[in-house]
Amino acid sequence: MAGTDDTVADEDALYVLTAVLLTPAQFPSVLGDDYPAACVALGLEPFAEGYGLVLGQDGSGARWTVVVDDVSLVAVAIASWDCGMEYDLSPDDRSVVCALPGWPLALAVAAPGVPAPHDPLPDPEAEGTDLPALTPPDTESWGPPQRRLGADEIALQWAAWREQIDDATAFAGTDVAGSADDPEGDAADVAHASNPTGFADELGVGDPDTGGSTAADTSADTADADADEERPADDTVSSGVHPGVRRALEEAHAYVDSPPPPGRVRSSFAPGDARTLRADGPGWSLVARTDDIAFILLDEEPGEVLPVGRGTELPGLLKALEALAVRPA
Repeated sequence: MAGTDDTVADEDALYVLTAVLLTPAQFPSVLGDDYPAACVALGLEPFAEGYGLVLGQDGSGARWTVVVDDVSLVAVAIASWDCGMEYDLSPDDRSVVCALPGWPLALAVAAPGVPAPHDPLPDPEAEGTDLPALTPPDTESWGPPQRRLGADEIALQWAAWREQIDDATAFAGTDVAGSADDPEGDAADVAHASNPTGFADELGVGDPDTGGSTAADTSADTADADADEERPADDTVSSGVHPGVRRALEEAHAYVDSPPPPGRVRSSFAPGDARTLRADGPGWSLVARTDDIAFILLDEEPGEVLPVGRGTELPGLLKALEALAVRPA
């Protein structure tokens, strides 16, 4: 492998652009709700030790994702780059598990001295058995990958999102799955924030140049209208809870009794004594601070962020999720 400062293109060299970890505690969420699902998306066995994904270009400019089993080496490279230090990431050939065409993530950089990034040409000797090239998720649409990316963005920009929520919402009572006084959970008070800080534009769902709606916006409006027609009159109105939020909280609570696959609930650093939690499930993503509130994103609500007030029930749920979450080594 070669660094990006090489000026003479070598057809067989991989010019490294970036790298990411694929472990139970850290993996590109675009690939799946949990670590095993992310591995399946790449055709890999979900070994507990995980992998490193090295993204780069060959001498012809073709995009490649090289999977290596030297996780520590990749972790050191990422940490060095994050600190603004140079690091020549050159995994030993013996650590290479496989090379996959394409990139699973969108990159805004390219290797100098080689043609523009493009997918590799099919191997004529493969006789049609080539794997399809990996591609980043389409930012013009909304679905599970975009929803998970949105939750990741909120986790990274927590302060900016948190300041959009006032204390009346943040500390409203939130019954996660019903209580003795309120078995149906109707005491829950969940605010409905529709794109409070340009969330759709950040993900490419909106049109930042015109401020107008896109096909995704139109479909969201249609979906909302259809949902309103199908939803019982006393559902959200009487309880103040979006049915998708109630479902997400109930499913997250079920993880406590029946632990999900590795990586479905992840814990990472946060200021003070808090932790940042990320949890995913069928059709929903949750991001929260253990000492604060939570945000939920739903497949059925494109580009919308639904804050969940802390109340009396949410702290217990977050504490339980933190106890079973996987953490970076």
